Parts: sequence; C-alpha cells; structure tokens
Amino acid sequence: MRPIAIIYENEGWMAPTFEALDREGAPYERVFANAQEFDPSAPAPEWSLAVNKVSPSSYLRGHAPSIAFARQFLPFLEERGVPIVNGSEAFRLETSKALQLLLLHRIGVAAPAAHVVNDPARIPDAARGLRFPVIVKPNIGGSGALARRFASAEALRDEAPSIELGPDGTGLVQEYLEPADGSIVRVEFLDGEFLYAIKIWSQKDGDFNLCPADICQVPGAEIVTGATSELVTSKKQMRIEAFDPPREMIDAVLRIAREGRLDVGGVEYLVAARDGTPYVYDVNALSNFVTDAMSLVGFDPHERFARYLLGRARTEAHA
Repeated sequence: MRPIAIIYENEGWMAPTFEALDREGAPYERVFANAQEFDPSAPAPEWSLAVNKVSPSSYLRGHAPSIAFARQFLPFLEERGVPIVNGSEAFRLETSKALQLLLLHRIGVAAPAAHVVNDPARIPDAARGLRFPVIVKPNIGGSGALARRFASAEALRDEAPSIELGPDGTGLVQEYLEPADGSIVRVEFLDGEFLYAIKIWSQKDGDFNLCPADICQVPGAEIVTGATSELVTSKKQMRIEAFDPPREMIDAVLRIAREGRLDVGGVEYLVAARDGTPYVYDVNALSNFVTDAMSLVGFDPHERFARYLLGRARTEAHA
C-alpha cells in the first residue's frame, strides 16, 4: 500500500498518532508543513491518503507559514485526486471563527452573539448591542490564545489599542456566556459518528485554553476586569469527566461535521446560566484527544483514529 501522508507542524502533538500508526503497521510519511515546497504543475505525490493536522495555533509556535502552505497545498492534492482527511473546506472552517459562526447560523445551531472586526480601533463600536462581559479573540485561534475578556465598555475602550487580532488581522467581539455549572462540554467525532464527550471545569477564571490534552501548553489567554489584566502563561489543572450529551447536541455536532466537511474533530458547547440554552462556541478540526482516555472514556481514541486512517487508505486504494 502507498504511504499515508501526515501533514503537520507540531511534532509533540503528533507523537501519539505516529505511535498508534506504528502499532497498526501502517505505512506513513511525515510531512512537516513549515518547511516544504511543491510544483503546482507537477503530479501529486504517490500517497494513498493525506491527513491534514495543521493547527490554527501554528503561528504561536513560529509556524505561521504552515497555515499558508496548507491553504495552497490541500487544493493541489484535491485537484489531483488525492483523498484527504479534513481537506481544504475543513481547514478553511478551522482557520476562521467567523466562518464557523456563519455555518452555525446557517444550520440553526445556537452560538454566542458576536461581531467581526478587523481594526482594534473599531472594537468598542463592534461591541455595541452586545451584553457585557464580552470576549475579544482572534479569528484564527487555537487553545484560547490571545483571547481577552472585558467586564465593561469602559475597560474595552481603554484596552482596545493593545488588542492583538491574530495573523489575519481579524477578530471576534463576542458575548461571554457564564456556564450554568461552570463547565463546558467537548464532543469528539470521527467519520460521521459520535466518538466520546467530556465535561471540563476550569479552575481559574480567564483561562480560555480548555484543550483537554496535557500537550496543549499555549500561553496568551487574558482576563480584563478593569484597568488591569492577568496573563495566563501556563496550562492549569482542569477537572475532566466523561459525559453523555443529550441526543440533540450529538445530532447538532454531527450536523456541524457533515456541513463543515470535517472527518474528525471536536465541538465545544456550554449551557448558559442566563437562559439554560446550549450554545456552541468552538469548532475544532484538529483534535489532540483527551489525556488518559482509557480511564476516562474506556478506549484509546488515537488507536481508533489510526485504524480509521488505515481502513480508509485501503478503501481508497481499491476505489
């Protein structure tokens, strides 16, 4: 069988997947996206399958070129008939929170009210009509990086000039919804099916990095309650439990996956204290899966992912 190409930019994040593929005896090729070249007029590489694992948080690790490369390389592979797990449409969604909101609105899934902005000077205006507190976060996000919460319009106005909107210069001003029990839910899916779900409780206000994997160590979340702010520079302790979501939320997540052309990923939602409504606030095409999954959910999701990749590669080879 021809090799499976794993297109990635974070070696540490990919180690469990590589180990699972090794255990399955799957032939694969590592494609480090931050140092690549390709000829747009040439044939595609001889791969049975390509897997896009480039993260929107790449720029936080000095790997911003990975995002640009994936945006150009994935369509190149698709035009030449190489099957891709989380291809260009999925990556387009992954790297735009604004497009995620458009998708949620189109399919009727509730999301926090938000306005899109591309100039820090316009942020106070963009917050008009929204309920405080609000969060300002980059359109291209990742593990809560650069997200800031503001308790009042005055605090937002004072801090607006210092707000970073991320690599594409675009951000969201979004209503902050307090979770009813202090938790959020992350629902993971694979190949159009529910994989598992977990509840996560944050133990420190203002840290928007709720990635449940220990390898997600991304600084930059910030909380602003007045004239001062606190920078969160390390991953904190989190309480995580397995969870059985209501059927309607599982259906909503799988609808998001289907409409967004996502083969694998996770969707996060919370039940708002103010009205008891579940709101989806993040769509992730790249999932690192939860730490200690065997104890929490009873199986190794990396193993299931590796078997899915091997099975799909074999199926594609005989198509």
